[in-house]
Amino acid sequence: MLTSKAAHTELIKSEAKRLGFLSCGISRAAFLEEEAPRLEKWLQNNMHGEMGYMENHFDKRLDPTKLVEGSKSVISLLLNYFPSEIQRGDTYKISKYAYGTDYHFVIKDKLKELLHFIQTEIGDVHGRAFVDSAPVLDKAWAAKSGLGWIGKHSNLLTKQVGSFYFIAELIVDLELKYDTPVTDHCGACTACIDACPTQAIVDPYVVDGSKCISYATIELKSQIPSYFDNHMEDWIFGCDICQDVCPWNRFSKSHNEPLFNPHPELLSNSKKEWEEITQDVFNEIFKKSAVKRTKFEGLKRNISFLKEQNIHSKTNLK
Repeated sequence: MLTSKAAHTELIKSEAKRLGFLSCGISRAAFLEEEAPRLEKWLQNNMHGEMGYMENHFDKRLDPTKLVEGSKSVISLLLNYFPSEIQRGDTYKISKYAYGTDYHFVIKDKLKELLHFIQTEIGDVHGRAFVDSAPVLDKAWAAKSGLGWIGKHSNLLTKQVGSFYFIAELIVDLELKYDTPVTDHCGACTACIDACPTQAIVDPYVVDGSKCISYATIELKSQIPSYFDNHMEDWIFGCDICQDVCPWNRFSKSHNEPLFNPHPELLSNSKKEWEEITQDVFNEIFKKSAVKRTKFEGLKRNISFLKEQNIHSKTNLK
């Protein structure tokens, strides 16, 4: 006979699956002892660049009980975003996670539904949903919950499906049956380290955020520094290189979430069409997209930077 903890856990995982989540893992809400020194060192070495918000709420990042009073469990969830079609040919590239509707909206709705289900089926349970919206170390919690291991590129990896998925959490004041971490399966592989054009993976499992193409195209609000000259490989929003070369991603299967399907122009636009993009076209293609984070001006800056680089490269070849 199942204990109430086991029964509640089974109920939650079953509902998470029904809602379309790839997988669900649960861990005890407690201080992340192993992560504390890593995060501190990463910040001290200024690997967060201009992402000043990473320095805020240090304690809350490491201790969920400071985020949600009385919390006992962290329910980690994965949602697949690997597309059935990707950009092809000589074009400017956008990270696959930003092809469709902003994941914040899509996942937040699913999390609210899951929390409502828990409260309806189990009773007086309090909790909060998190999707990149608060100081929560998503990957650390997902790894602790047995959903995968953190790879050398610092993304969560899962044997069956690779790494093209979003991570989200429900932190609740309900005691549940806890999962255990899985082992690391990166082995001697250095594909991600070798492929990174900006050498942002400074050591296995350590990414210098300030050297990452995703940082330069999304987080950085000032001009793109010369460090990135001839290293952007036509990315105008985010970068998937370290994931694209990872052997585990050969197991990626396309998502079945209609809201993640891209606007047709996102897949078909040529470089010239991107270079001539107007505010109206931007608004149309990226209506509810995560690309709005960089705004029209930010995307134009990224495109102009790459256009200049391409002109210089062609001039130097003559």
